[in-house]
Amino acid sequence: MSKAVNKIVIVGGGTAGWLTAAIIAAQHKTDDNNGLQIVLVESSDIPTVGVGEGTWPTMKNTLQQIGLKESEVFARCHAGFKQGGKFVDWVHGNGDFYYHPFTVPLGYGRIDLAPYVENIEHYAVESNFQHHVCEAGLAPRSMAEAEYKGQCNYAYHLDAGEFAEVLKEHCKNNLNVTQVIGTVDNVNLNNDGAIGSITLTSQEQIDGDLFVDCTGFSSLLLGHALDVPFICADKVLFNDSALALHMPYEDPASPIASHTIATGQNAGWIWDIGLTHRRGVGHVYSSQYLSDDEAEANLRRYLGPKSDDIPVRKISFKSGHREQVWKQNCVAVGMSAGFVEPLEATAIMLVEISARFIADNIPPDASLTPIIAKRFNQQMAYRWSRILDFLKLHYMLTKRPEPYWQAHTDPDSIPDSLKEDLALWKFRGPISADFDAAIELFPAASYQYVLYGMGFKPDFSRQPHLYNQQHNAQKIMLRNQQLTQQLLETLPPHREYIERWLSTQSMR
Repeated sequence: MSKAVNKIVIVGGGTAGWLTAAIIAAQHKTDDNNGLQIVLVESSDIPTVGVGEGTWPTMKNTLQQIGLKESEVFARCHAGFKQGGKFVDWVHGNGDFYYHPFTVPLGYGRIDLAPYVENIEHYAVESNFQHHVCEAGLAPRSMAEAEYKGQCNYAYHLDAGEFAEVLKEHCKNNLNVTQVIGTVDNVNLNNDGAIGSITLTSQEQIDGDLFVDCTGFSSLLLGHALDVPFICADKVLFNDSALALHMPYEDPASPIASHTIATGQNAGWIWDIGLTHRRGVGHVYSSQYLSDDEAEANLRRYLGPKSDDIPVRKISFKSGHREQVWKQNCVAVGMSAGFVEPLEATAIMLVEISARFIADNIPPDASLTPIIAKRFNQQMAYRWSRILDFLKLHYMLTKRPEPYWQAHTDPDSIPDSLKEDLALWKFRGPISADFDAAIELFPAASYQYVLYGMGFKPDFSRQPHLYNQQHNAQKIMLRNQQLTQQLLETLPPHREYIERWLSTQSMR
């Protein structure tokens, strides 16, 4: 007997739960009470992890689609712009650095400038202006440009706790999402193994047609109730621990970095994220190579003596993902589906992508759910594979001598799919045809920035007839120099822009 999917129950709040609710509700919003019903069950006594402050440029479109003003998000979430990542001490550990900017290289899709760049490690400098914009501490746009616009592509740094509150208010006040405060006591399965309802500790029972698991690492629905195994990725990515703290600025007018800074350590790396009121700083590391005390010493050495009295928060995690992320009438989103270390801000991006797939594919009839689940599982398996490949790429090209870094160069720790890519890239750079998905998490440009930034230069001499565009390459690089100079002269400092922009918004 056919049955429509009329009620979605999202279990778990935080950024994952409320962002999922917002994306689905915004797409299916109706003017009457006959549309899709979305209920979010949120426990008042289970804290969220709440340290994921970096996003990906996809967030710009997401915020627009769910109907939030960019200025409101900045004002409420102490937000800053994120124009990419700066990787310090990842190659030699002697102060070296390279950028993974969010703006694609000039000429991208027409010509790869790598064969024409004298020093491959300067690829991002020669092919893109954003390196210099970030180094100068500038905003990605001028005061004359509108919300969600800008000459430089960008994402955001956000206070994750405040962001979840903004999403919650928006969902409840504007998108007809119903909030239920309560803790799940039991997940009730039907005779066919699907979820029929959940029972709260208050004994309230909530039924639904589709359940979304946003319960974090516990994966209460998909992992626990439906018994979907977890595939561990610790043979590829070794980090399993993090220490995090909030570092105040020395001066309220201190500059705000407009990029994430990732600084390599002896057995891990430190993230440094600038918000308007503080920095979010943390050390990701492998407990196999570094003790908690040694990691804390690294972190406080990085921050200086003013951090000595600031308590650190320990987070333990396993890198990996569930074997399936959609089983029966349950789909996991966020850390309940999987988690890898916070390099390149994949966590929130995966929430966006997963929620958008659900919104696009809510079955008009429940009998179609197995087809949709199969396709989503195939897509997510590919995406997890690509995430592992891309993150591993940051490590396995290192020249650092420490055991932790050298272990990352062990061929047995490198996925076969990445080995295949590197075999091709030994003689040419990454191109779009190397990637299968219609919407890639990380396009060829991202691989180019990391690959070349780490000093990997293909042997272009094997097919010299393909690289005879010296004149065009020089024109593009000259154009990049001109654009760089123009932007350095016209873009305002990051903090100054945010303060002026928000002050003009408050006056309206």
